[in-house]
Amino acid sequence: MAPKNILLFFFVITNILSAQHITCSVKDKELFSKKIEALKNNYIPTSNFGVTVVNVGKTFLGTPYVAKTLEVGTKESLVINLQGLDCTTFVENVVAFSLMLKNNRDDFDSYVSYLEKIRYKNGKLDGYASRLHYFSEWISDNENKKIIKDITGEIGGIEINKKIDFMSTHRDLYPFLSNQQNFERIQKSETQISTSELCFLPRNQIKENEELIKSGDIIALTTSIKGLDVTHTGIAFRDKSDGRIHLLHASSKGHVEISKLPLVEYLQKIKNNTGILICRPQ
Repeated sequence: MAPKNILLFFFVITNILSAQHITCSVKDKELFSKKIEALKNNYIPTSNFGVTVVNVGKTFLGTPYVAKTLEVGTKESLVINLQGLDCTTFVENVVAFSLMLKNNRDDFDSYVSYLEKIRYKNGKLDGYASRLHYFSEWISDNENKKIIKDITGEIGGIEINKKIDFMSTHRDLYPFLSNQQNFERIQKSETQISTSELCFLPRNQIKENEELIKSGDIIALTTSIKGLDVTHTGIAFRDKSDGRIHLLHASSKGHVEISKLPLVEYLQKIKNNTGILICRPQ
């Protein structure tokens, strides 16, 4: 959960997408202003968007890992928390700030707009079930919005069918699912995800295709856990010291970091890992 000492307050935004609630703290609003100013001052325009993504991601190094940062309150709101990140909110914030630099935006409303667009189905907050809870759905939805492109199939990925139902079969782990409407909407989403083929690059084939992965690509770790598609996410980073792809990510062991081991070796230590999904920010 988010730190208890964070003072939360709510905004009602009427000048972006639609009226909605935003959960943010005074501290996080200050952190946004400082971060966007620092990013602007150090930003060098480039046609390689992956470079921008990595440079933005590295500004979060050392940020504490905090689980379940979006599970706030009794009603779904757009949670802004730059003081603590989980693996998904790290990726979302990196993409949001990268898009702001690319499109020469520096205002808070634009940041809110990008974050909502990335985090929710069709880019619109419409209750708990509109959040892109499963990362394979996050990828397909953001590909439809032309924010990223799933390139897993292009670099050797194979298709499988897997039933996705972890949330509905572990209802007690998700407080918002005590609401029957939320539960039924999540079940509907799971059915839609399960009818789509999942393309992933098996773990034993990553090394031979590693050269096709670029810095800035978004990496999602697939799993053999029943009912679940992805257990962790991060950003690919090619380290000049060894020429290998490493993972820039919010590690559950402590904070945002770059994996000491190359991705291939890092994955060998992850229980139940089966491979990866790769998508490229556009």
